[in-house]
Amino acid sequence: MSTKSTYRHTVESFKNALGLGEQTIETSLVERLVFYVALGLSLFVTLFPFYYMIVASLSPESSLYSLPPTLIPDEITFTHYRTVFGPETFPFLTYFKNSLIIATITAGASVFVATFGAYSFARLDYRGRGIFSRGVLMVYMFSGILLVVPMFQLIVWLGFVDSLWSLFITYLVQTLPVSLYMLGNYFRSVPEEIEEAAIMDGYSRLEVIFKITLPLSAPAIVAVFFFTFMIAWNEYLFASIFLESQGVFTLPIGIEALASGFHQVWGEIMAASLLTSVPLIVMFTYLEKFMVEGLTFGAVEG
Repeated sequence: MSTKSTYRHTVESFKNALGLGEQTIETSLVERLVFYVALGLSLFVTLFPFYYMIVASLSPESSLYSLPPTLIPDEITFTHYRTVFGPETFPFLTYFKNSLIIATITAGASVFVATFGAYSFARLDYRGRGIFSRGVLMVYMFSGILLVVPMFQLIVWLGFVDSLWSLFITYLVQTLPVSLYMLGNYFRSVPEEIEEAAIMDGYSRLEVIFKITLPLSAPAIVAVFFFTFMIAWNEYLFASIFLESQGVFTLPIGIEALASGFHQVWGEIMAASLLTSVPLIVMFTYLEKFMVEGLTFGAVEG
C-alpha cells in the first residue's frame, strides 16, 4: 500500500469512526462521549512514552534532570545521536547488526519450517496429527522463564554459549508454535478444491504448495514473518543469559549495558531506543496491509 493510499485509508477510517464518513452508526451522546474518552486515553498511553523518548533524545543533558520535567525542549541537540554512533561510547552498530541478523534468520527459518509443518496439519492425513498440532500449541503457553533452565542445558550441550546460534535455536523454539498455528489456520481457509484440481492436472504436492498454496497465503506468511521478527528483535531474557561478550550482544542487552555501565546517559539511551524502533516502524508501515489481512483472516466467516 502506498503512502498516499495509506493516508487516505487512515483518514476515511477516522471519518467513519467520528461519524463524518458516508457510513455512520446511530449512537447516543453518552456512547460518543465514552468513545472519545477511551480514544483519548488510548492515544495518550500509547503515544506519550514515544513522544517523550523523542524529546529526551533531542534535549541537552542538563534539561533532562530539571524539575519540573521539560515536555517541549527549549533547545534541540543531536549530541546524543552522535555519541550513539561514536565507537568510543558503545558499539551500537555492532549490536544493531547482530539483532538484524538474528531476527531476520529466525523469522525466515520459522516461516520456512512452519510452512511445511502447518500444511501437514491442515491438509495431510496421518496418525497422531491432532495430538501433534495441539501439543505444539501447548508449548507456546509456557512462560519463557520456565524454559530458561532446559534451554540453557541444551545450549551448553551443543557448545553454543556466547554465540548467536544460541539465540537462533531458542527463538525458533519460541516462535514455531504460534507460526504453525497461524499458518495452519490460514491454509485451512484456502479452498481444498483448488489444490485437488491442480493435483488432477499433474502437479506434485510440492508444486501445489509453492505454486498455489503459498501465493494465496502471502498475507499470513508476511504476518508470521513480521511477528517472529518482532519477537527476536525485542527479546531480552535469553540473550542476557546466553551471551557474555560485547561482540555478540543484541540491541536490548546492549542498551541495558549502556545504562548500567555509564552514569547520566539517558539522552543516549533514548536515542538508541528510538533508533531501535525504526526498523519495526518501517516494516509495519510497508507491511500493514498484509498484517491486517493475515491477522484477521476468517474473522467474518460463519
